[in-house]
Amino acid sequence: MEQLTWTGSLGTFLNPALAVAAAAFAVMAVLQVVLSLVVPAARGSTSRGLPGLAGLAVRVLFGLLVALCLAYLVGGVVMPYGKAGIVGAISKRFLPVWIALIVVFALSITFKRRLGLYGKLFDSNIGMIGFGLVMFWVFTGLFVALFGWIATHDPLAQISGLKNKLPGVPVPGAPENGLWPHYLLGGDNLARDVFSRMVHGSWEVIQIAPLATLFAFMVGITLGVPAGYYGKRLDTVLSFLANLILAFPVILLFYLLVTPEIVLTGIPSYMAAVLFIFPLVFFGVLLNSRYRTDPARRNILLALVLGAMGWVYLSLISQPGTVFAFMPAWLDLFDIPGGILVVFVSVVFVNAPTVFRIVRSLSLELATRDYVAAAQTRGETGWYIMLWEMLPNARGPLIVDFCLRIGYTTILLGTLGFFGLGLPPESPDWGSTINAGRKLLSIYPHPALPPALALLSLVLGLNLLADGLREESLKD
Repeated sequence: MEQLTWTGSLGTFLNPALAVAAAAFAVMAVLQVVLSLVVPAARGSTSRGLPGLAGLAVRVLFGLLVALCLAYLVGGVVMPYGKAGIVGAISKRFLPVWIALIVVFALSITFKRRLGLYGKLFDSNIGMIGFGLVMFWVFTGLFVALFGWIATHDPLAQISGLKNKLPGVPVPGAPENGLWPHYLLGGDNLARDVFSRMVHGSWEVIQIAPLATLFAFMVGITLGVPAGYYGKRLDTVLSFLANLILAFPVILLFYLLVTPEIVLTGIPSYMAAVLFIFPLVFFGVLLNSRYRTDPARRNILLALVLGAMGWVYLSLISQPGTVFAFMPAWLDLFDIPGGILVVFVSVVFVNAPTVFRIVRSLSLELATRDYVAAAQTRGETGWYIMLWEMLPNARGPLIVDFCLRIGYTTILLGTLGFFGLGLPPESPDWGSTINAGRKLLSIYPHPALPPALALLSLVLGLNLLADGLREESLKD
């Protein structure tokens, strides 16, 4: 088995074309900037159209660059394995993700006028790019975890002789042992496949960051809305507690929460029991305030919703090896590894005060609106006004902050993994992989760069998605 090059035979004609297009794009971009500064000074000149022509050339060349990049990906999918090199082989492995993205974008664009704010996202180029980057890693994590697709090797498996080997290295005895023939992005310092660890690392992020952020929002909304609406002593006490938590440096607070000594005391389990109950409180109050005038319907909804959520809550806090390991195995819905549970609780605890302050500030402003006064005149309860009148009108800023906060949480998870806190050392999360590869970064950059670029692309996608949502929400 031969070593793979980056682009294989596909690069024979695409590489020169890409180099020429990239050079022309750079030249025209600089020329456009220079002309935009010089030409306006001579308004009577006939060259006033030059900046426009330069801008048109930049857009055309950018489109050409995108088309060439797509040619690498499409060529890798349709050409036999190895003919399109490493890039083509990686593109072929991501084929399920490409199909899922095409289906999601096609359906979303077709029915965007019926999908509210989500549909309006597809009127924004920035929002679509961000959404595409985010969903790329979401689908990658789901397909890896649920179906075992995309990854080529076990992320923990070590193959002798492939320590720190360069991308495209052939795997010895692959056909005889039923293994994938190459390490597409090379081997790390323990002879593990860098590509497989990168795609498995996406699942580590996907299963923690969004859910932890959602729980933090449940805590922040449940406490922040009444603090802003009622004010006075309640606002003073809750704001003091939030400021007390925010006074700690984030990394120090994380370090304290995930250290083995703190974990052994059972403090994270007690924190989980308190923090995870907020969704039950939120939905219980939400349904009760909405259907209080229809007791029969309210009682049925509360029994169904709180019964299901209570079962999930008990399964969340009852974990083997913790102080709350009380549920029998046949009744327990799932078991969460201890490291992930501790990190999850830590992320919720750190993010909740910030969400609380945002929701409180929004509630202070919304409480002065006329529709709130009208609801008070109708005799509506305080919780009905807060959850059914004020909260829907704060959804725009909260959705934007939710996307941004997932990005912050992703960075925090990477930071924890980099410092070896919380998750097991062998975990394929991006932070741990970057930390393992940084020690030989000047000699072997390939183990650390893929997870770093993956982390960068996901956070960039979340920021662009938040910008697109903010842009569209302002148009309402």
